Amino acid sequence: MPAISRRTSDLGTENAFVVLAEVNALARQGKDIISFCIGQPDFHTPVHIQDAAIKAVREGRHGYTASAGIDELRAAAARYMGGMRGLTIRPEDTVVAAGAKPFIAYTILSVTDYGAGDEVIYPNPGFPIYESQILANGAVPVPLHLREARDFAFDPAELEKLITPKTKLLILNSPQNPTGGILSRKDLEAIAAVLRRHPQVWVYADEIYSRLCYAEKFSSIASLPDMYERTIISDGASKTWAMTGWRIGFASNPLLAPHFVRWITNTESCASHISQWAAVQAIEGPQDEAEMMRASFLERRDLIVGLLNEVPGVSCRTPGGAFYAWPNVTEACKMIGAADSEEFRKRLLLDHGVAVLADIHFGSRVPGEGQHIRFSYAASKDAIAKGVARMADMVKKGNP
Repeated sequence: MPAISRRTSDLGTENAFVVLAEVNALARQGKDIISFCIGQPDFHTPVHIQDAAIKAVREGRHGYTASAGIDELRAAAARYMGGMRGLTIRPEDTVVAAGAKPFIAYTILSVTDYGAGDEVIYPNPGFPIYESQILANGAVPVPLHLREARDFAFDPAELEKLITPKTKLLILNSPQNPTGGILSRKDLEAIAAVLRRHPQVWVYADEIYSRLCYAEKFSSIASLPDMYERTIISDGASKTWAMTGWRIGFASNPLLAPHFVRWITNTESCASHISQWAAVQAIEGPQDEAEMMRASFLERRDLIVGLLNEVPGVSCRTPGGAFYAWPNVTEACKMIGAADSEEFRKRLLLDHGVAVLADIHFGSRVPGEGQHIRFSYAASKDAIAKGVARMADMVKKGNP
């Protein structure tokens, strides 16, 4: 048989979807599974957004669009992103893609050269696609460790130690997946001060959870002096308006926007025409339901953090944003005789019907930080209460 490429065989994945497949298989066998593994809102897309999509279909708006996106959505996204960040963003500097995820690859492709030893610094633990796309596109991944004592931010001095003449890109994610940590304005000012000493470094600001901040007002590094020009702002419709399957993301940078358009032409051609019109309505229409969803996530956050901190051997910091909890289960692993968080996760799923993700699904474990698992609390309060109770029961029973 013909062989596949090493690039393909080594390509990483997003384990939330792998575990989701396990969950679905168990459910088909009749198992009672409470799932916290997938990071998507459990709400329906608001009706006025659905209606905009139906209207687009009825009006025949279902052919190709320009690769950059329809003018109406580029303008709406530019106003939306600029308004949240105190910037004036031009529509021509804003590009639409099939979700925000493609912009990770498009950015790496645009600022690094394959096999040249160009380095990309990325958060660890972090969204697993960062590392897999860095490697697949021939750059060198350099993990920047997030610290529990800093509520899963990082020390800017550690960042500066990692920057070399080969560093081309820094990836920031705030609010963050998987920890729910946020970078405060004070954090971002310190990071910007470091970056001003290294003008060759681009910044990819993954801000898909920008509307889901709880501890303080959302801040973007692009808002700081001299930073927008070198920052790729990445945002989208998925999390704010419960539109994960609609696949609409948007990004902005004055220099890179036309290069992103060429990458889109070479890959996806354009985002869904129908979904683009729905996203226009999402941005420009009523925001009541988006605010309701945010308020619900905040209530669920407070519920799950409180319950997790009552489980023996578990401690959980209060996440500042997104809809993820990242409890430390180091002592709980010892109590049940689990070698690590991955064994803990498997036993929780197979023996107790609760699906979570382990820290190793988000990069290598940070030295000295112990064992963690991730809950997506985009689930009902009842599911949260039952799921954490099952985990507590497993820990209390100890080593079988």
